[in-house]
Amino acid sequence: MENELVDLVMEDTREKMARALEHVKAEFASVRTGRASSALIENLLVDYYGTETPLKQLANFSVPEPRLLVVSPFDKGAMAAIEKAIGAADLGLNPSNDGHVIRLTFPTLTEERRKSFVKIVRTKAEEGKVAIRGIRRHARQELENLEKGEGLPKDEIERLEKVLDKMTQDDVAKVDELLAHKEQELLEV
Repeated sequence: MENELVDLVMEDTREKMARALEHVKAEFASVRTGRASSALIENLLVDYYGTETPLKQLANFSVPEPRLLVVSPFDKGAMAAIEKAIGAADLGLNPSNDGHVIRLTFPTLTEERRKSFVKIVRTKAEEGKVAIRGIRRHARQELENLEKGEGLPKDEIERLEKVLDKMTQDDVAKVDELLAHKEQELLEV
């Protein structure tokens, strides 16, 4: 019985850490690099007939040129709402509408803007690391509760804590790796 509970705690921790890592990746994707990318706007909420709907459910995206993103709405009636949502998102993009598609031209980034994006990315990376460490802390508490409630041996708890520490170090290293890659991408002219 106790091994099943331990396995459950460890598996739950692995899943939560993986989700935290995916969240960091998604956060990084939402930071502009000067290249057109649908990740920047696909999760924007659009007021579609009174319902807040993610843009990716209302349109297709294409990148015909490195600095141009084309949004093709499935319903032409949603075009004004999509334009309004993009404008309200304060991304520094001006949507242009030709009646069929919305074009977003990504301006080149200034050095100052690039550095501010690097600061934002570093903050998001630190938030991701804090989340991963919080997951580890929660797992340790659950293991301590198992030790008290189920009589799990102290040496088994210590072994599992080492496994937790290794998982945490690996995921924090992955966040650092993602951060380094994103910083390089942002500072690339």
